[in-house]
Formats: sequence, C-alpha cells, structure tokens
Amino acid sequence: MEADQERILLLSKAGFPVNRIVKVLELEKGVQPGQLPFIEKDVRNFVRTCKKTVQENDALLSEKRENDMMELVDACKAMVERDPDFLYDCTTDENGKVENIAWTFGDSVRAYTVFGDVVTFDTTYRSITYGLLLGVWFGIDSHGKAIFFGSVLLQEENSHSFAWALQTFVRFMRGRRPQTILTDIDSGLRDAIARELPNTKHVISISHILSKLSSWFSLPLGSQYADFKADFDMLCHLESVEDFEHQWNLLVARFGLIPDKHIALLFSYRASWPLSYIRSYFLAHMLTVEFSQSLDSFLKRILSAHTCLQVFFEQVGIAANLQNRPRVEMQSMHIKTCMPIEEHARSILTPYAFNVLQHEIVLSMEYATTEMANGSYLVRHYKKMDGEYLVIWIPDGEQIHCSCKEFEHSGMLCRHSLRVLVVKNYFELPEKYCLHRWRLESSLVPMDDQHAQSSSDECTQAFHSLAATLLTESLISKERFNYVHRELTGLLEHVRNMPVIDEFALNIAANNVSES
Repeated sequence: MEADQERILLLSKAGFPVNRIVKVLELEKGVQPGQLPFIEKDVRNFVRTCKKTVQENDALLSEKRENDMMELVDACKAMVERDPDFLYDCTTDENGKVENIAWTFGDSVRAYTVFGDVVTFDTTYRSITYGLLLGVWFGIDSHGKAIFFGSVLLQEENSHSFAWALQTFVRFMRGRRPQTILTDIDSGLRDAIARELPNTKHVISISHILSKLSSWFSLPLGSQYADFKADFDMLCHLESVEDFEHQWNLLVARFGLIPDKHIALLFSYRASWPLSYIRSYFLAHMLTVEFSQSLDSFLKRILSAHTCLQVFFEQVGIAANLQNRPRVEMQSMHIKTCMPIEEHARSILTPYAFNVLQHEIVLSMEYATTEMANGSYLVRHYKKMDGEYLVIWIPDGEQIHCSCKEFEHSGMLCRHSLRVLVVKNYFELPEKYCLHRWRLESSLVPMDDQHAQSSSDECTQAFHSLAATLLTESLISKERFNYVHRELTGLLEHVRNMPVIDEFALNIAANNVSES
C-alpha cells in the first residue's frame, strides 16, 4: 500500500485529477475497473489529508524561518554595538519579513584591501536549514590559505537575488571590485556578474565542472565514460583556443554528444573554464588542490546540519577572526641553486610563495635561450619536453612578458622569464614582479622566527660543502674510503648518543660555522 500512496502523491503533484489517478493505477496493475483495493473516495481523502499536512508543515517551517531570520538580524545589530567595523544589510518583502541578509567583519574588509584581487563566491552549499542559499566570499592569502570576506543568505536563487548580493558585497568592500571572480555554473549568477561586475573576469572553477561530469555523462556513455573523461581532462589543459575548439568538436562527434544539453551548456561557458581561455586571468593559485582543501576545511568548521542561524552566525565570526587563525608553520626555505635571484626571493616572499617560485627557478636551469633580432628570446627545454615560448624583454621599465602567461595567471614569474633574467645578469627579481600579496609583510598571521630558519640554512650549507669535499677526497683510493667510512660510522653513533641541545644553541653554532 505504501508504494501505491507514493504513486498517488506523485500523480497528484503532476496535476492528475482523482479519477485519472485511479485509471492509471488500474492500467499499471493490469486489473479491471473497480478491482483496486481502494476506491476514488479513498484516493480523494488521502490526497486531501496529505495536502493539509504539507500545508501545516510548510506554515510551521515558514514561521520558524521568519523567527530565526529575525534573531539573525538582532544578532547583527548586537554585533554592531560590540564591533563598529562589522557590516550587515538585509532586504524585506512587502510584509516586512526578512528575505536576504549579508554580513562581513572588519578583519575581512581590511584583508580584502590586500587580497581582494581575486575572489571565489561559493554557493555550493544550501543553508543549514530552510533551504536558503548560502553564499560565502573567500580570497587566497599570502600563504595559499582561504580567507573569509563575507557571507549571504538568499531566499531565491535567481539573477535578481545574486545582483543584490554582489552589490552589497562591493559596498561592504568600499567599492573595490575584484579582478577575477570564481563561481559554480549558474545562469542567474552569470547574468548578475555580467551586470554588476562588468570589468571583472568570470571563471568557473574546473573542480565544480569535474564533479558534475559523472552525473551528466556516465549513464548515456556507459563503458565509454572513462575514455570520455580522459579526453575531457586533456581538453581542459590545452593552451591554444584554436586547439581547444578543434579537439572539442572531435570529442563531441566521437562520443555522439552533439544533441546533449550538458555539452551545449559547457560550450556556452567555454570563455570561463578551459585553461586556453582563462590563462591570462589573474587567479593567484586559487585553482590548486591545496586551496580547495583549505576552502573545504573552513566551510566544515562553520556548517552543521542541526545548527540554528544564530549559532551559525557565531561560528562564522569565530572562523573569520584573524586572531583565531593558526600560526603559519615554517615551510622548507632551503636554497637549492645558490643563485642570487633565489636568495633575493627567499628574503622577501612568504614561505608558500617562495616554494612556488623556487620550483620555477630550479626548472629554469633546464631551458636554453635563443636571442631574436628584436631583443626577444625563444626559450625551450633542453630535452624538448614542451613547446618553445616567446619571452619579450623591454629594457624600458624592466618589462618581461612570456607567452605562457604565468605571471598574469598567478602573480609569480615563470621558469622561462626567470631564465631570461639570469641571462640578462639579474641578481634580484625586478620590483614590479614581486607582488605585495606574496611578500612577507602582507602576512595577516604571525610566522615562526625567520632568523632560526636562516641560521639553519647556513648550517645546512656548511655541512653540504664539507660532505661533498669529504666524498671527493675519499674516492681517490680504497684505503681512504675505508678510513672515512669507519670514522663517520663511529662519529654518527657518538652524535646519536649526545644530549639534544636547545634551538638557541643550534643557532649560535650555525652562526659560528658561517663565521669561521
């Protein structure tokens, strides 16, 4: 009988009258008219009872939502009393009931002045209750971590609501609009961004698209889905727009997806997600796995399935407070190339930014340069592992531009540009290519002692030099090798048995080694 009730409700919601519902059930069950275990009157009463229950539940839910939203507004008013830098705004309907509400904190507004160049507007979570849409604005800080800029609760998921949210956010941030905004696929949100942020580049996060592929294509493609997924991944990373569109047409034809609505949707958004289209958009490493994990971590701290809106508001405040952000753990900042430009980068960049740039510096040593007649350079890998890149060098203003567009994309110089700077005898990074957002002084949270790191590096370099010389000398004869091996084995055992000295003594030792 339960299955019959579900079927009756489904047909009723579809607009079928009671007499038609009964006929459909008779046909589906293959019975003669009047042979069902219930009659039209039973069906009518069941539908009426269910509608009444649904209406009563909706009324209770609506009342609770109104009360919770009013409590949230009261919490915002109380926050203004405690923190004059706190900002909020809301809209009401014709009956004076709260529809939408947005808020941010003073810390977030101040952080936006440094890191507001690129913003992700995450709308992938429904509200903890009532089906309200939760939108959260995030940036990426100088350590590659997600930083909270603001949040909004919307009654409706349409272009009008999104436009209000964007207008409010820009007003909170003192009129400054981001260079780039990342979102999920949503036509209403796309229209709102085009209208409210006409000069902001709109990017669809590739992770959002990849998360939808299985539900969109696994069923129609069946056993071909794995091949489709592999080809799609390759398409995402093509560098040329012409190559992308050519390969896209081949992909669609190969898998018979020309009439598919999701394929049409993705192609209509193509200016916002493939690398070939967005490679010159500034994203500051926001598409990395590490940033996605940081974003998920923040959202999990504030989201709970059984939390009322006021408690949710308090959780957001705690998570957004810069004083509650953990100290930055010192990442490895050891010199790998001994190039002056690497030393300079380490002295001015955060550990996160330095490690990213250092990777490019190390790889730059594998590239050859060919100077062109106009002073530009062709840069190619010595094993020809990838294509050649054109690096344009303009002495006036120390301008350097690479065809790979990495600096425009992340705010850090690429291996090709770094190779040319070394050829031009640069011992420091040009000032304009050290963005403030990646510098040590832009850090919003305390970091471990830089001196300890520097001293540790000096100690490490001294030991590397000594070990290299010892290895060279010991390989001259077997007698030398046996002697060095025997002595080092005994020395290692002796060191292991020594008491551990404190960090201060280690730093003094490192300084003494470097001075001797």
